[in-house]
Amino acid sequence: MTPFTFARAANVADAVHLAGTAGTKYLGGGTNLVDLMRETVEQPAGLVDVTGLPDTIEERADGSLLIGAAAKNTAVAEHRAVRARFPLLSRAILAGASAQIRNMATVGGNLLQRTRCAYFYDNAGSRCNKRTPQQGCDALDGFNRMHAVLGASEACVATHPSDMCVALAALDAIVHLQGAQGTRTVPLTDFHLLPEDHPEVETVLQPGELITAIELPPLAFAANSAYRKVRDRASYAFALVSVAAAIEIENGIVRDVRLALGGVAHKPWRARIAEGMLKGRPALEARFHAAAAAELAHARPLRDNGFKIELATRTVVAVLGSLAARP
Repeated sequence: MTPFTFARAANVADAVHLAGTAGTKYLGGGTNLVDLMRETVEQPAGLVDVTGLPDTIEERADGSLLIGAAAKNTAVAEHRAVRARFPLLSRAILAGASAQIRNMATVGGNLLQRTRCAYFYDNAGSRCNKRTPQQGCDALDGFNRMHAVLGASEACVATHPSDMCVALAALDAIVHLQGAQGTRTVPLTDFHLLPEDHPEVETVLQPGELITAIELPPLAFAANSAYRKVRDRASYAFALVSVAAAIEIENGIVRDVRLALGGVAHKPWRARIAEGMLKGRPALEARFHAAAAAELAHARPLRDNGFKIELATRTVVAVLGSLAARP
C-alpha cells in the first residue's frame, strides 16, 4: 500500500480545509475506498476522516427528511420516518451488502462508491479506462453478463453497484455539498455521470467538495412504494436488475409515479420515459409492460447481458402490479 497522510476532521469547514491538498480523499466507513486501496486501485495521497461529522436524521415540518452524510446505512434503514414514509429506501438499504457492512457504511460514502466491474479490480492484467484513462475496456469483448445495457459507451460498460442510490433516484433526493467556494445542492439524478469518453469522472463533485447531507423532499404517496432486487444469490451480491417504485392510484388511474432502475446503467437510472407513459393512464398490467418496454427500447446489450432487457421489463411490471394491487 502506498504511504498516505491521515487527519480527522472536527467539523465540515475543517474537513474541506484538510482536503485542499491534491490527491486527498474523504474517508467515511471505508467499505469501498479501503478495499480499493488494498488492491492498489486507489492510491490517495491523504485521507480525511469525516466519520465525526453530523449523522443525524432530521424530520422537517413539511414532511421532508434531512439525512446527515455520516449517518450509517443501518441507522437510515431502521429510522421510524424512513420505514413509514419512504419504505423503498429502507428495503433498498437492507438489500445491499451484509449487516456488518451496513453498520459501517455511511450515506455519503454509499453515493461515492466507485462504479466498477471485475476488470476494474484487475490491476495487473486487464485494460480499464476507469482505472487508467484511454487504456481501453476489456469488458466490451470479455465476460460482460453483469454490465450495462443503458447509458454505456465504448469507454465503459460498468454498472453502478448501489441499491440505496436507486431508491434515492426514485425519491427525487437532493445532495447537499460544501466546498471551498461555498455550499450548493444537486439532484441525485444529476450527481452521477454517464461514462461517455471519461468514465474515470463519475460525479459532479469539484476537488475537495464534501457531501454534507441527503434531502428527501416530501412525497405523500412514497408510502406506497417497493424495492425489488434480482440477483444471482440471496445475499451479498450486486443486482442483475433492481427496481425502485412509488405509485399513486386513484379510481384505477395512475395519478403519479416514481420509477428507477439499478443494475442496468453506469448510474442509477431514473425511468422518466416509463413514468410519462404511466401518468394519467389506467393502472393495468398491459400499460405497465408498454411503459417498461418503452424505457428499455434504446438498450444496447452486449454479448452476455441481453437477458437484462426482458428481466428488467418483467421486474418493473411485477413491482408496479404488486403496488397497484394494494388497498
